Order: sequence, then C-alpha cells, then structure tokens
Amino acid sequence: MERLLLLLICFLLLSQPNNCSSSLSFNSSTPLCHSHQSSALLHFRNSFSVGDSDLHCDYYSYPPKNSWKMGTDCCGWDGVTCDTMTGHVIAVDLTCSRLQGPIHPNTTLFSLRHLQRLNLAYNDFHGSTISSKFGGFANLTHLNLNGHSIPSPSFAGNVPSEISHLSKLVSLDLSYNYDMRIETPSLKRLVQNLTHLTELVLDHVNKSSVSPNSFMNLSSSLTSLSLRYCGLKGRFPDNIFHLPNIQLLYLSYNYNLTGSLPTYNWSTPLESLRLSRTGFPINLPNLISNLKSLKELYLSNCNFIGSSNPTFLPNLTQITSLDLSYNNFGGQCPWSLLNNAGLTILDLSGNNFIGQLPNLSTNWTQVSSSNSSSNSQSVSQIPSNLVHLWLSDNLLNGTIPSWLYDIPSLQFLILENNQLTGHIGEFLHNSLVALELNNNKLHGPLPLSISKLVSLRYLGVSFHNLSGNVESKIFFRLKNLSSLDMSNNPLLSLSSLTFATNILPNIFHLQLSSSNITEIPLFLRTSKNIRSLDLSKNQIKGNIPKWFLEVGKDSLYNLNLSYNFLTSVGHLPWKNLEYLDFRSNLLQGSLPVPPLGIIFFSISRNNITGQIPSSICNLSLVNYLDLSYNHLNNVIPLCLGNLSNHLIDLDLQSNNLHGTIPTTIAKGCNLRSLKLNGNQIDGPLPQSLVHCRKLEVLDFGNNKINSTFPRWLETLPELRVLILRSNNFHGTLGNPKTKFPFPNLRIIDLSHNEFYGHLPTNLFKYLKAMMNASANKGELKYMGDNYYQDSVIVVMKGLFITIDFSNNNFKGEIPKSIGELRSLKGLNFSHNNLIGCVPPSLGNLTNLEWLDLSSNKLEGEIPVQLVDLTSLAFLNLSENYLFGQIPQGKQFNTFTNDSYKENRGLCGFPMTNACGNDEGQQPAPSSTIQEDDFEFENGFHWKVVLLGYGVGFMFGLGLGYLVFSSGKPIWLVNIFYGEQDDKVRRFKKNARGRTP
Repeated sequence: MERLLLLLICFLLLSQPNNCSSSLSFNSSTPLCHSHQSSALLHFRNSFSVGDSDLHCDYYSYPPKNSWKMGTDCCGWDGVTCDTMTGHVIAVDLTCSRLQGPIHPNTTLFSLRHLQRLNLAYNDFHGSTISSKFGGFANLTHLNLNGHSIPSPSFAGNVPSEISHLSKLVSLDLSYNYDMRIETPSLKRLVQNLTHLTELVLDHVNKSSVSPNSFMNLSSSLTSLSLRYCGLKGRFPDNIFHLPNIQLLYLSYNYNLTGSLPTYNWSTPLESLRLSRTGFPINLPNLISNLKSLKELYLSNCNFIGSSNPTFLPNLTQITSLDLSYNNFGGQCPWSLLNNAGLTILDLSGNNFIGQLPNLSTNWTQVSSSNSSSNSQSVSQIPSNLVHLWLSDNLLNGTIPSWLYDIPSLQFLILENNQLTGHIGEFLHNSLVALELNNNKLHGPLPLSISKLVSLRYLGVSFHNLSGNVESKIFFRLKNLSSLDMSNNPLLSLSSLTFATNILPNIFHLQLSSSNITEIPLFLRTSKNIRSLDLSKNQIKGNIPKWFLEVGKDSLYNLNLSYNFLTSVGHLPWKNLEYLDFRSNLLQGSLPVPPLGIIFFSISRNNITGQIPSSICNLSLVNYLDLSYNHLNNVIPLCLGNLSNHLIDLDLQSNNLHGTIPTTIAKGCNLRSLKLNGNQIDGPLPQSLVHCRKLEVLDFGNNKINSTFPRWLETLPELRVLILRSNNFHGTLGNPKTKFPFPNLRIIDLSHNEFYGHLPTNLFKYLKAMMNASANKGELKYMGDNYYQDSVIVVMKGLFITIDFSNNNFKGEIPKSIGELRSLKGLNFSHNNLIGCVPPSLGNLTNLEWLDLSSNKLEGEIPVQLVDLTSLAFLNLSENYLFGQIPQGKQFNTFTNDSYKENRGLCGFPMTNACGNDEGQQPAPSSTIQEDDFEFENGFHWKVVLLGYGVGFMFGLGLGYLVFSSGKPIWLVNIFYGEQDDKVRRFKKNARGRTP
C-alpha cells in the first residue's frame, strides 16, 4: 500500500519534476523492512552465541551476518527476504550460521507472522524442543529444522501436533534430530493434513514405535520422501512405490523394514532409490529394467535374490550414482560401469572383487561371463566426470593406473584395505578432497604433487612401506587438510614435519602412530581446534612440554600417547577429553585424574605410585578404566562400586592394593571385565557381583582372598573367564545349585588354593561352551560387541579352552565326563590326591594341546586312546603309580622321559627300562620339545594376561578403541543427499579412530 500511494503521488506531480524527484528521494531512503520485524530478527539472532566452524558446513559458505545492523533495511540483510510490495519479512535463511543455544518458547521469531520460508538448518540449538508456536506460521510453505550439527542434535522431544496446521507446507525437513520423536497420532495428522506436501525429510527422527502403514495416505503430489535411520519395522506400504510424482525415495538403514518392490507394470518417474541396509529382497536385473528414469541407486548391504552379480548386468547408461557396497559380490570387478559418461559416483567397496584396476594405456580388461560368450563387458575411455570412486575393502591387486591421477573432476578416491602395490603416482589436478590409500602394499616416496591438492581435507597413507623424507613443504599449501593419517610407515622419515611450525593450521584429526618421531610436532602449537591426536608407538621422551597443554584445550576429545617414553604428565587441562591413553610409558608420580567426561582412560604399565584418589569416582561416564601394572597402594575406593552402572571394563591388576573389594555394586551393573590379579586383596568376594549379569571376565588371581568357592557365580549367564588361582580359597566345590551352571565358561583356573573333596562331576557335565569344538576355532575373543573386546593371551599357543585345578587337595577319581569337553585345549589336575585310572574318555579330547596329571596317586596303564590326541604338544604324567607299556605312535613319539618319571611301573620308549623282551629300541621321536618351551612351577603353570581394548571410537590400540570405529559417529559433511553422506562419514570415523 505504501508503494502504491507513493506511485500515485508521483503520477499526480509529474508536472512538477523537482517535487517528484525530491519525494522519490525521500521515500527511497526509508527502510522497506518494518521496524518491529527488524528488531525481532536482531533480538532472535542475538539470543545465541556464535561458535566455531564445523565440518558439516565446510561445503557451504557461511552467510556473513555483518549486514545485520540496527537502523539498516533488514530486507537487505543476508538470509532475509521481504515481500516487494509490503516490505514484510517472508523468508529467513540462517543455514550454517554457527548459532549455539536454545530456542526459547517466547522467542521473537514467532512474531514474524508473514513468514513463508524458514531455514534454521545446521546450527546447534542444544536439544531445544519444537515449540507448538511453529504451527502459527499460517503462510509457511518451507520449514527446515535439520539438526545436522556438532556435538548434538538441535531439537529433541515430541514433534507437536500443531505442525500439521501448516496446511500450505510444500517442504518439511526435521531430519538429524536424533532425540526427536514423532508419535503415531502426530504423524497421521502430518500425512493427512499436509495435502500440498511435495518433500518430506525425517531422517534420523525416532519413529520406531510408528507403523510403516502410517505413510499410506501421503499426498499424491509427493516428489521426495526420505525416512533413513528411523527404526521403522514391518512391511512398507506398496502404494508408495506407485505415487505418480515420486522421484526420490530414501528408506536406507531401517534394518527391520521389509516389503516388496513391484515386478511388473511399474510406471514411475523415480530417479533416486536408496534401500541400503533394509530387508527388501532385491532382484537387480528386474529393478534396472523397470526403472527407466533411475539415475541414483544405493543398495549397500542388501538382500539380493536371483542372478544379481553386477558383473553380468547390462550397461547402466542412465545411472549417475551407484552404490553396491558390502554385498559380498565376488569375481572380476565390473569395470564396464565406468563406460557411462555421466557416472559421477561409484561405490563397490566391501565386496570380494579381485584382479587389477584396468590400465587404459593398454585397453581396458574385458570380462566375460562363463555362461554367455556374448555377454562381455569392456570400457574404453577415462570416466572424466567421475567425482567419487570407492573401491575399499576388496581384494584388488596390482598398481594404481595412471588414468586415476588424471580425472579433473575426481574428489573422493578411496582405495584402502586392498592389496595394491607400487608407487603412489603424481596427481595432475587439484580437485581431490579425500585420498584414502590406507592398508595396502604401496612403497616409495610420498609424491610431491600432493602439495598441489589445495582442496584436500582427508589424507590417509598408513600401513605401507613408504620411504624417504617427508618434507614439510608438501603441507604448506594444504590449508584445508583436517585429517591426516601417516601411521605405520617404518621406513618413512617425518623429522622435518615434526619441527615445522607453520603447517596444517586446520588439522582436526592427526594420526602419526609408529612414525619414528622423537618430539611432539611443533606445528601443533597453532592447532587450537584439534580433536583427535594419535602419537602412540614412537620415541617421544621426557616430560610433556607445557605448550602442549594448551593444544586443543577446549576441543580435544581423543588423545593417544601410549607406548612412548614419557616421564611426567602433570595436570590434564583438556576439559572435553573422552579417550585418553597413556599406556606403556615411564610416567611417575601420583595418578592423574582425567576430566569428568572421560569414557576411556588407560595409564597401565607405568610407574604411578600412591593411592587411587576418591575423586576417580567422579568419572560418572567412564566405560573403560585401566590402572594396571603400576605401583598403586592402599585400598580400592569403596565408591568405585558406584560406577558399576557405567563401567564396562575395570583393570587394577598388578599393583599393591590391599583391603577388600567394594561391595557397593548395584543392580543394573554393566561390568563385563573385572581384573584385580596380582594385588594383596583379602576378605571374601562380594556377592553383589551377581548383579553384573553381563560379566564375561573375572580375574581375582594372585591375591589373599580367604573364602569358599563362590557358587553364586554359576548364575552369571555370560561369564567366560574365571580365574581364582593363588588365593586362600578353601572347602569343597560341591554340586551346582542351578540347572545350567556356567553356560559360557571357557577358562576356569582354581589352582594353588586349598580346595578339597571330589572333583565336581556334575559341573563338568554342564560346561556347554567347552563341548562344541567347531564353535571355538581360532582365537577366542570376549566382549565382542560394538564397544569393547577382551582377548585372552596365554604363554602357550592355543590355550583358549582350559581347566586348571592344580595344586589343591582334590581326591577321588577323574570323572569320565571330562571326555565330553571336546573343545578343551588344556587340562591340569596336577599336584592333588587323585586316585584311580586315567580315564580312556580323555582320548575324545581331540583339541587338547597340553595335559598335566602329574603328582597324584593315579594307577593303572596309560590308555592307548590318548595316542589319538594328535594336537597334544605337552604331556606330564610323572609322579604317579602308573604301570605297563607306554603307548607308541603319533605325538607319543615326541615326549621325553620327563613326561613319565617317578612311575616305576612304566616301561618302553622313552623310558630306559624295557617291557619284557622289548629291548627298548623305539623309533626316534619326530621332534623334540624342550623343557624350556614352557613355564613350570610345581607342575604346569600358565599365565593369563588380560588386555582390554575398545573398538570404535578409540584408535591406536592393539584391537582398536571404542571409536567411533566401525559403527558409527557421523562425519557431518552434507555434500549431497543420502548414503553418500554416510560414506564420507567414514573419514570422520577413521580420523577419530573408531571402526562397528
């Protein structure tokens, strides 16, 4: 109205030009934006703090907000759009504005009643609830509250039903708000009321309680539906696939979602389909033939039926993005897919493809089907439009062909975890954003052309035989590099890199494990925002420099300095630290207490002295606490028991602790591994351990515990390892009190105690995990979920399923039921008072590698059935009353006289006394096992070393940390839709050191 009035006045004054001119000049300086709307915008924006930049916005340009100033026209502000006629604010776009803080229910934003578009995506609103007042924007057509932010999602709580009042909505995006929920009634209202909706994005919104049928009545206008990571279960409605305008359908990572794709009469404009990690059965040739408009197809980790090996697919000339990763495809890689000139994304990682990458200089390899001589595939040109090439986790060999260094559009080249050889070539273009070559067999120098890759953010060249000096000048121009992994290249010299001071200003994740460095790199002085740092397994000596305590003071969450020669650490200033590994150094002094948010803390194998401070109990989030192999003394703080709801692994072994074990273990205990071996602990075991239903490893060996056998432990369903050796346990073992005792027990060591009575025949009958030999092949690992694993490493090879009751006062006969434990690797009943014969049923233990029955009162002949124990490497039957001829053949030809000494009735080889007319001439043993090969102490003595490791969001450990790895932290880069965003998250995860 104001503009119409202005034009009318000007028209009436045309005859007076000067007056018209002055009037126009006066009005042109008047702000178009209404003052109350300008104030509302400023008040809204100023209610937040502005944080540092985050990775997920790296591909967006931050809208500069310098133009947001009082007294200026808000219609000219960045991210603000006004109606050209009325001056009302109709659109606000604050994408990636780094806003931090909660959105208050009475925020001035809700006074902008004329809004038609609102975009608050990629900010950090700290779990704010979505106010019902969002439903008051009656004219709103586009609402984007995407919570894709670090460190937490923006919005939480229930989606208010008032959102369904926005009847004009065309686009709704509530994705990546992990703590947000949509209840069934609200979802049904959304689906039924938003009849103009063309785009609905609800990725990562919790809808696990919602039936897929809630989407039955979606608008026929819908063009895009994205429901990834929603926890949907059951059958997806078939009619969605027949919506007349649907072009984009994302259902990936709903693991329990099933359904069926149309097999005929499927007329659809669908251009992008993503079904990765769902339960849909996929007939790939049928799918391709039906979807004529398809351009993007993401089928990672799917259930394929029929003849679906991609090697024999017809040319997919219309496809621009194809993901067939982690499907266990094998054979030759379908290189003909690269014939498609429009192909930009190809992901074939995580399969079993073999062979070499094709070399264009000698024409591309032809791959022929064994079923059809005419079904051949070949490629003939450089895929010049390729942006992403993912071939990791296959069996590819040979060298990296030169054409891969000459693709001007290539941004992601992911070849890690193959068997590639040769040198890394010179890159001819600077387009690469990520180069991942980890864990191949490459050698030679790091190419100088890497210095030209000015867009590079992720570089991984670990676990190779690279050699030569890495000059710091290679990294001078790599200002955008945020993740660098050069670990485990023993021939590579990084000395110049260590002493450089003006490189890698934006490094977030740095891994230089096993890199022969002797100093903490000086360039870290300027790395104020570093988040993950691994300098383990180097030769860093002395005290941690004071300047390093300022590095990443507010950002560092993962620090690994293990396996160095550090002597002092002092105060730990990193307030956001979650993973801290100081293992195997020379640290002295009292125990440093990490920040309150710590999840993983290991300072084992150092020279820490003094007592465990009670302040350690303030670590309310700690999952893994390893203080083993130090010189800690005094008692275990009673309050440690209060951490049992969070602690998964507690390792205090090999210290000088005394007193009793804390009894304050509450219901809901999450402990899986508890190791106190090698201390001075006395008193009984606390029966409150029965609350730890997930306990897998329990090691109280080599203490002074005075108690009877804790029979209540047999009720723990997951217990795998029970070590009570070298204590003051006494009494009889008796019969089990439960119907199925110790169902998962693999190792039980009660040796060097004062137990007496008969061996527990009924117990041996129920040790199910020791009976199934086929289920226990290979290395035995414990705690095998996505978080922690515990490996049992013993002195003798293969001792994974063992029973050691030696050095007690057991009497009676050896139960025949022992012969049912066919998975046994080791059996030790030595130094007891056992009588009777050696049971022939021991011949059933075909996996047995050592057997010690020495120093008892056994009599009779050695059962000939023992000759069938072809895995037996150690045998000790000495100091008994055995008689008769020693069996011959197989492994028995390898045992020396020491295996049988002090049995005066035995005769034959290898004893010196012959049997009857036998002159004692026996074949020479096929091999000789030296006594020094094993460790003995009053009979067979074996050590168990329990090492706790996290998998995943921890790096640099022998079996990996909790990382982040596998499973999986989100690398918040949103380059384009869907799973490819999930693909690039791998780099964030690898850089953080986590692997699922």
